[in-house]
Amino acid sequence: MKPFSDNIVFYDTEFTSLNPYEGEILSIGLVKLNGEELYLELECDAKPSDWVKENIIPTLKGPRVSREEAGRQVTKFVGDSRPYMVAFVNSFDAIYTYKLMGIDGHPFNWIPIDFASILFARDIDPESYLNKLAKDLGIDTSKYNVHNALDDARVLREVYLKLTGKP
Repeated sequence: MKPFSDNIVFYDTEFTSLNPYEGEILSIGLVKLNGEELYLELECDAKPSDWVKENIIPTLKGPRVSREEAGRQVTKFVGDSRPYMVAFVNSFDAIYTYKLMGIDGHPFNWIPIDFASILFARDIDPESYLNKLAKDLGIDTSKYNVHNALDDARVLREVYLKLTGKP
């Protein structure tokens, strides 16, 4: 698989609810193609869903930054090259990023790339992404914490590199 562009950032977010009208972003993990990383946990007063209370909140251990500070750090990390945001099932990650930074204030290309759709188009079951595909590609998923935004972005990058044959 030859990608259209190498100007990409692997991206994942964790948030309080699947309902973007009620939810707020809790954490952001970004990994550049070269492996450079940024991880932020955000101050948040939104009420988390029961699933988030059980599965996400206990994993948040870092210092919290304000939404404004998170926006500044993401913008600085991403730079001005307007990279494509690559996320697994990007609809939620993109929406929560736009809520955080504004539709015109985020530093990414306006077209977010959905990795699940790439897998689907290659006749790979997107739901097998972590359990089967990563293992078939020789990736040790035991070193990653599921539903940690940075680890999710890391494993996405690792799978992408294997599928594209990039070093």
